[in-house]
Amino acid sequence: MSSPHFCLQERYAPHNACFGCGPANGQGLRIRSMADGVSEVVTALWTPAEFHQAFPGVLAGGVIGALLDCHCNWTAAYQLMRAAGAESPPCTVTAEYAVKLLAPTPLAGPVSLEARTVEMSGRRAVVEGTLSAAGQVTASCRGTFVAVREGHPAYHRW
Repeated sequence: MSSPHFCLQERYAPHNACFGCGPANGQGLRIRSMADGVSEVVTALWTPAEFHQAFPGVLAGGVIGALLDCHCNWTAAYQLMRAAGAESPPCTVTAEYAVKLLAPTPLAGPVSLEARTVEMSGRRAVVEGTLSAAGQVTASCRGTFVAVREGHPAYHRW
């Protein structure tokens, strides 16, 4: 029997106003990163609108970057929480990330995000993610995400 999936942002940061993943940002992308409490893989489905295009029929690369950045960041926070046995995730920020645009991403239909933590050490997690459309991986990402300490501007954001 599989565990029910839950949205990390809605469970742990319902008042977060981040452009990419904040449930409280009505003009943002509002990514919903889903976990099941068991798997190491975090997934999301997101549907672009016409104004997210780079040119007719193709999703803008900057939007792709924001989707992967936020989704991978939440994957890092979730896995750092699990590793620490904590009840809520630490607030994490992007230290660095690189996106590879592998093929044009169609604007029509939803895109799928998948991410997993591949390395963890202390407050740092390295995450690899992909974005797929119509069954094809069109972009990938690898990034380092860090749990911030008190005094950092993002410390209390969720």
